[in-house]
Amino acid sequence: MRVALLRIGEVDADVVRRLQNGLCEAFPSTESVILDDVAILPKEAYSTTRNQYHSTVILSRISQYLKKVEARIDRVLGVVDVDLYVPRLNFVFGEAECPGKAALISLFRLKPQFYGRSENRELLFERSLKEAVHEVGHTLGLSHCGVPTCVMFFSNSIFDTDRKGWTFCDRCHHLVAEKLS
Repeated sequence: MRVALLRIGEVDADVVRRLQNGLCEAFPSTESVILDDVAILPKEAYSTTRNQYHSTVILSRISQYLKKVEARIDRVLGVVDVDLYVPRLNFVFGEAECPGKAALISLFRLKPQFYGRSENRELLFERSLKEAVHEVGHTLGLSHCGVPTCVMFFSNSIFDTDRKGWTFCDRCHHLVAEKLS
């Protein structure tokens, strides 16, 4: 599998570089590349009422972008640094086509500073990797897992993200191996 990382708007380049390596560890036989392109946040995704971006609109743009580069890329993971939402939820850390080829994560609520804490780049990276692996897992068709330490567990809050690992439980690991074989 070849996963491309697409920066959308201003995004911490160091986190994206580390995600590139982390995805290769999480998914056996995976190649990860950072695209040179930096996409622009779609204006129509912004909700002035919520002061957030509708993640499904951005995900749709990633899907459209993928059609241009499809010959050399299997999946595209978009990375943004804005607050995301979907209707009926206060926020989301990310969203993905399940199954599909496009996924999206936001660094915005993964930063310790969002919760009144000091900057901690290691914690930001750890949280980012968990959400990236989770969303790419959805593109492979994996649904949410009931095991709280599995990366596919649904993160309703940052506490859920911090509790889970960046790896799959045995059941989900088996499903990933099946999908990638």
